Parts: sequence; C-alpha cells; structure tokens
Amino acid sequence: MAIGDAGGISPELAAKVIADPQANAGDLMVIGDRRLLARGAAEANVSVDIPTVGLDALGGPLPDGSFLVDLGNCDPATAPMGEASLEGGLAAVQNFRAALLAANAGHADVVFFTPFNKFAMRLGQPDYVDEIGFVDATIETTESGREFNVLDEVWNARVTSHIPLSGVAGAITEQRVFDSICLTDKTMRGAGFSAPRIAVAALNPHAGDGRNFGTEDDDILAPAVEKARARKVDVVGPIPSDTVFVRALKDEFDAVMTMYHDQGQIAMKLIGFDRGVTLIANYPFPIVTPAHGTAYDIAGKGIADLGATRNAVNLGRKLALMEPRRANRPATTGLHDLFVRALDRSVVWAAE
Repeated sequence: MAIGDAGGISPELAAKVIADPQANAGDLMVIGDRRLLARGAAEANVSVDIPTVGLDALGGPLPDGSFLVDLGNCDPATAPMGEASLEGGLAAVQNFRAALLAANAGHADVVFFTPFNKFAMRLGQPDYVDEIGFVDATIETTESGREFNVLDEVWNARVTSHIPLSGVAGAITEQRVFDSICLTDKTMRGAGFSAPRIAVAALNPHAGDGRNFGTEDDDILAPAVEKARARKVDVVGPIPSDTVFVRALKDEFDAVMTMYHDQGQIAMKLIGFDRGVTLIANYPFPIVTPAHGTAYDIAGKGIADLGATRNAVNLGRKLALMEPRRANRPATTGLHDLFVRALDRSVVWAAE
C-alpha cells in the first residue's frame, strides 16, 4: 500500500485500512513516512500497531504480517494539509514508484494506493501525466494498462482515458476497441464473472443515427463488436450512451465500455461515488485505488469514508488470487536497492 497525497485524506485512509480487519488481512506492505501515517492515525483516532522497517533493514528478514517500510520522505510539518504541495507530491511519486518496483520484481501481488493529486505529483515530477504513463515508464513496459471503474452494480471500462476530448475520435480504432473488449472480458473473469455481459457505448449521439451524426459507430465500433462476438465474448453495441447505463442498472449488462473518460465517470460517480474502485489492469499485477479523490476540503477531520478504499483492497486481493505470484517471490534482499532507486531524486525535479 503506497500512501498517497499528504495534503488530503490519504494518510487518514491508510491508517484506517491498517486498523480495519476487513481490509487488513495481515498481508500489507505499507510504503511511506511513519510520521505521516502517525498523523493519519491521530486524525482517524485509530491504532496502527504494525512493525516499522527502515531502508537499512530491507536486506534482512521481514516481519510476519503487515508492516510499514518507512521511507522518511514526508515530514508532515513541511506538507501543508488541505492543499497540493511539492513535498506531498514528491513523496507520493516516490511511494508509488517503490510499490510498482516491488510488485514488478515479485515482492508483492497487488499495488494499492490511497488517493493521489496529479497537480501535486507534477510539482514533484513535471512529466507526470497520469498513473498509466507513470507505470509504463517505471516498470519499462510497452504494454500499457487500461482503467476500469468498479461498482457492485456495474463495471465501466473505457477505450481512451486521460486525453483531450478533441483527440478522442482520432484515437479510436477498430483494433483498440476490440482489444479493450477482450481485456474487459478477461479481467472480469479474473474477478469472478463466469461470462461477463458487456455493452459498448456509442461515441456519437444516438449511435450516429444511421451515419447522420458521425460514422465511427458504424465503421469502427460495430465491426469490433462483431469480431469480439466471433471470439465468444458476450458483447453488444454500440448502444446510445444516454441509455446504456440505465439498461445496465436494470441488470441487462455487467459492464459498460465507454469511449472516453467522462462518458463513463459521470455515470459511475452518480451511481456510487463513495463506493467506487479504480482498477488498472493489463500489467503483471493489478493496481487498485478508491475512485474518489484527495478531498482536501475534509482533510484532517477524521471523517473520510473507508468504503471505496476497503472495496479497492478487497478487489485487488481477489484478482491476485486468480493469478498468484507468491511461489516465484524472490529473496527480500533486492528490496533495498529497489526502494533506494524509488527515492532517487535525480529522476525527479524539485524547486530547491
């Protein structure tokens, strides 16, 4: 578990996860600054009674059960609460990088993080755009992940994510839509769906209205759907996006695949803002986080709802159990070098 933005509710949520028996199954490697976690515990009025391991101790045996790796990288006194800051953003970047490197090397099965603030992270690393680009660069892969938003009622997959709306149509290809459908089917099967029912949301109003409002739905989306159906995927579409979520909530579909970020996010957050999970799939390990943000407006008040965070941790565990990697876990001696690399400030910019 990487502790997220210091200025928001992330330290509080991290402390609540550790104290919550439904979320902490005794298998957490918590990554961050012990002082920041202690502040979060005080805000939440909970105990975080887990062993702490410093960098120098990472070459030896690790404690049984959950433990904290103290990177000593974020003094709460220098990271103002309720706002984005260089200190908070830099620490979040380092914590996330450490978690990714550990998982990619086989030391962890899932990466979970409490909420980030992208503006703060860009203060720490100006080339930070979003989680997917950062993951690609950190673990040095060309197989980019895809984001899902998950509720009990419905999943939301998407073909494009953090790009300008003006670039969406040009980024949608038949192959990309097909690949997204197949990844959605595979990921949901990994989460326990025997045969997930997927609806593809149209790009244009009224699914193009017989090519009157655009040709992409007929020329790109429909062929991709047919190609996936030929592979025995239970998928239909394109379906007009102003009705597809209504139909999903009536239990016609298990997932809706949308063409761009807000096409699905608006619907999902209206359905269950405090319960939603963001999942990034298509990497050797799942990456999960609550779908809500850093909530600067309630930072320090101890009232952050744990629901989405608990759901994220539990979904990550479920996905990891489907493809366990523990049998191939390397010796813990490699953790020290990985975490030192994660802290290396030569790869990030800071306004000294």
